[in-house]
Amino acid sequence: MTAPSSSHLLRVSLLSAVAALGGFLFGYDSGVINGTVGALQKAFNADDINSGFNVASMLLGCAAGAFLAGRIADRFGRRAALFAAAILFGISAWGSGIATGSLEFVIYRLIGGFAVGAASVICPAYISEISPAAYRGRLATLQQMAIVLGLFFAFLANYLIALGAGGASEPFWFGFHAWQWMFWMELVPVALFFGGLFFIPESPRYLVAVGRMAQAEVVLAGLSHPADAAAKVQEIRATLDANHRPSMQDLFNHATKRLHPIVWVGIAIAALQQLVGINVVFYYGEVLWRAAGFSEANALLINVIGGIINVSATVAAILLIDKVGRKPLLLIGSLGMALFLGILAVVFGTAEVGSDGNLVLGDAAGRVALVSANLYIVCFGISWGPVMWVLLGEMFPNKIRGAALSLAGLSQWGTNFVVTMTFPVLLSTIGLGGAYSLYALFAAISGFCAWRFVRETKGRSLEQMEL
Repeated sequence: MTAPSSSHLLRVSLLSAVAALGGFLFGYDSGVINGTVGALQKAFNADDINSGFNVASMLLGCAAGAFLAGRIADRFGRRAALFAAAILFGISAWGSGIATGSLEFVIYRLIGGFAVGAASVICPAYISEISPAAYRGRLATLQQMAIVLGLFFAFLANYLIALGAGGASEPFWFGFHAWQWMFWMELVPVALFFGGLFFIPESPRYLVAVGRMAQAEVVLAGLSHPADAAAKVQEIRATLDANHRPSMQDLFNHATKRLHPIVWVGIAIAALQQLVGINVVFYYGEVLWRAAGFSEANALLINVIGGIINVSATVAAILLIDKVGRKPLLLIGSLGMALFLGILAVVFGTAEVGSDGNLVLGDAAGRVALVSANLYIVCFGISWGPVMWVLLGEMFPNKIRGAALSLAGLSQWGTNFVVTMTFPVLLSTIGLGGAYSLYALFAAISGFCAWRFVRETKGRSLEQMEL
């Protein structure tokens, strides 16, 4: 195959950037709740359990969206599925801000969660399916860059709006509360995403799967050297059964009736990305740092700093992933996360408890906690954050990609829900020290699983992926 020209790479990069806006909304929708937890509890008069469900409810929608997204994308196309996700993002952003009670709020968050779950599966798959093998890692990592940028802008918007209003519960523009505007700010990137989708083509691999060969050839000609398009269509066709529409049954070995091992690997790495506790930092960052003795303003500012560090780490991952490879980054990240989570467990586990129930950290302990937490974010940001999504988008063969992504997405978001719901319980029972000890253990397990079960996919075309 002829190497793609600079103009083709630019076009692929722009198309990938549009798809990655779904990742930006994924990040914003996930992170915006961080600065609103206390305000929502006050606005809805919610107890700790209901407050925890207000935060975690979106994740149930995420699990459903991720599980159904692959099949929806296989049936109606990647582009149509992304349009649907964009509409649901808009409904959720507006509705979450106008909600007057926990039930109404949860319904809108479930809708947003469905969109997040769908975007988390379809966006990396779409980017992988339009990208040349030599550049696929870097382009697919745009998804994670967009996610962390979405998180960062959610943290920044929360901080600036709360600063301008004097608190998340205080009135802001036009008499609406600050927390409402935190949700409504998402409507700007929603509009950009929806508009951008009109300018991207359908995935050529989907077009081949549904027998639209001529259209697939046209799309491929615009993504790579036109002389290679016909041969690439035939290569893709050879990996698909022309008389068989992809389904969940393809995930099972027909002789043994068991899931193919590669599917189990996808399920495992998706779950482990959450079991290391990263979204406790992103969803409960303000609560976590206030429990560690910091003020509300400082806790929100720490979130912003963490967001900047996460973005920087993801830039490093983009530069490294196609040079170093996926597996080495996972191993390095796991070792670093286990180390710094262990340090946090010791710091929080040995701190004194104040009269208000929050930890009292001395200056030295506070600095160690902040540095360790941010180094933990760095280790996640260069490894399991972006690499897991890249792997899920490319590790499965063409004939099972949609269905396998659905199952892996369900694993990722289901585990996310469990981790998010259990953190308040862990906080009130075994404390921050115990919670971080548990996350450190899973970080160590993630390293073993990456070493033992993950196959390197660097430089291989999607048609070379095997069961």
